[in-house]
Amino acid sequence: MFYKKSFRKVFLLPLTLLLFLVATQTIAAQQMTPEQVVQKQLDTYNNRDLKGFMSVIDPQVVFYNFSDGQKTIEGANACEEFYAALFEASPDLHSTILTRTVFGNKVIDHESITGRKGNSDVLELVLIYEVHSEKITKVTVLRKEA
Repeated sequence: MFYKKSFRKVFLLPLTLLLFLVATQTIAAQQMTPEQVVQKQLDTYNNRDLKGFMSVIDPQVVFYNFSDGQKTIEGANACEEFYAALFEASPDLHSTILTRTVFGNKVIDHESITGRKGNSDVLELVLIYEVHSEKITKVTVLRKEA
């Protein structure tokens, strides 16, 4: 009887604690940072992978035009429709990050985009992404003035 109680205290309790700590760290390690979320969005954008792109978009996402504050896209359905059409019309679409700043849950990318809707011109944008719970909830777009 003493052996069974000692065995539990000496081996089972520490083993249970160790398994709990490993499981907790594994779960924490799986959570993406805001920068990783935005990078996944960029990678899937460049691959024109709509399903992967939408996997990091919040159902209530809102896109804003920085210059006038107007909403340009509201909700995941509108976002998916917009990007499905863009990907279809842009076989050579590619975005390159010129600079990236991470500030808490916000990621600010200065991007150079080529191949948009078959156009050979370079489009420069600054995008401010707001990320919550591994989803992009808000995007503010700044266009370079001509």
